[in-house]
Amino acid sequence: MNMHPLRMSLFAAAMLLATLAGHAAGVGDPPYGLSARPPAKPYLSMPTLASGKFPALLSQTGAFEDVRSLSPGKALIPYDLIVAFWSDGAAKSRWIAPAPGKIAFSPDSEWKFPAGTVLIKHFDLPVDDTNPSIRRRLETRLLVRDQNGGVYGATYKWRADNSDAELLTDAVTERISIKTATGTREQTWYYPSRKDCLTCHTANAGGVLGLKTRQMNRDIIYPGGVSDNQLRAWNHLGLFDAALVESNLSALPTLAARTDMSRSLEDRARSYLDANCSQCHRPGGTVANFDARYTTPLPQQGLIEGPVVIDENIDRSRVIAPKDIWRSILYMRADTNDAIRMPPVARMTIDTAGMDLLRQWIDSMPGHAVLPPPIISPPGGQFDKSVLVTLQDAEPGAVIHYTTDGSEPTTTDPVYSTPLQLTEAQVVRARAYKAGFTRSITAQQVFLPAG
Repeated sequence: MNMHPLRMSLFAAAMLLATLAGHAAGVGDPPYGLSARPPAKPYLSMPTLASGKFPALLSQTGAFEDVRSLSPGKALIPYDLIVAFWSDGAAKSRWIAPAPGKIAFSPDSEWKFPAGTVLIKHFDLPVDDTNPSIRRRLETRLLVRDQNGGVYGATYKWRADNSDAELLTDAVTERISIKTATGTREQTWYYPSRKDCLTCHTANAGGVLGLKTRQMNRDIIYPGGVSDNQLRAWNHLGLFDAALVESNLSALPTLAARTDMSRSLEDRARSYLDANCSQCHRPGGTVANFDARYTTPLPQQGLIEGPVVIDENIDRSRVIAPKDIWRSILYMRADTNDAIRMPPVARMTIDTAGMDLLRQWIDSMPGHAVLPPPIISPPGGQFDKSVLVTLQDAEPGAVIHYTTDGSEPTTTDPVYSTPLQLTEAQVVRARAYKAGFTRSITAQQVFLPAG
């Protein structure tokens, strides 16, 4: 093929530039998941402080090009976390509108974001147990780094027709019907107030939760179908205050997903606690003795055999008692919807999969097997003239000692053998014993005559 000399020189120059670019990027390197994006408007259309005027509709916030189709603005960057905070089974989508300036990167503590950064989190709830892909839009929350270095939140509740979402000025509770294989059930959803947002998004926790190295050090599939590590993609865009050495990303801290069986049970359980508890349970946080952050070495976390501030009237209680979920106050409070539940806000249901993970970890720890507390039937309450009360324990051969005066049962108290006939107000308390096992905690029911 003959080529004009000028064309040949231009072609050669182009080839040389392409070769140099290839060497600079690294021949064979995967493509970056994110290309150059237009700069985001600081604060989008949100106020610079929580005292300012809020847009009444989600469509007026500047976060989405089209709210009905949930199409984010071109400047927004999608992201995802390795271990998500439990939000009553909702599916969540996340974006960030980075403000001008740089994110102060840290490998093991909170990142610091420039003023005007906006984080967007959208919630869809599966409403058909037989087909979890059927979802209902519930809410979209915005978290804004304000001009004074703090944060504020705003909740937008979706209209029934998905045409837009409306700003809430206070918390709202809603009962949502969920289809089941045999009919329907109801689930309570709590839409948080601005004050609720600050319960977890504290200054001590950095204000912004989730967006940190150990949560972001993972691959996601970006729009366009390209898979990339989020830290690598953000580094490529120059979002951090110091360039990362991409070959070292695998050495940075990384949480373990509950389903990642390549990681240890301990890693997965501690990662779960980091995502769901560490925003409050850390030095300078809530009144408690343990540190739930994954980056704190386990021996220094105060978790295993850690003393508790509130023992919930459980004998020998600990933050986590090895092999003993009944004396593990952390597990007890996460596994209930009663007033003592943890976290105290932002959840109305129990994360059964998360509790199973914690239980497996606790059961895997060294120590004596522990007896479960006896089951007292029927549950306490009022009765007419008399009530027949039975006691039983799941462990074969366990001996149950009981009292009916409210005192703590010991081995010197009566051994249960036949049902108890109660005709007056009594407090039945029972504890199980068996050689080779740690005794159970005390079970209790209160029985009162009607009228």
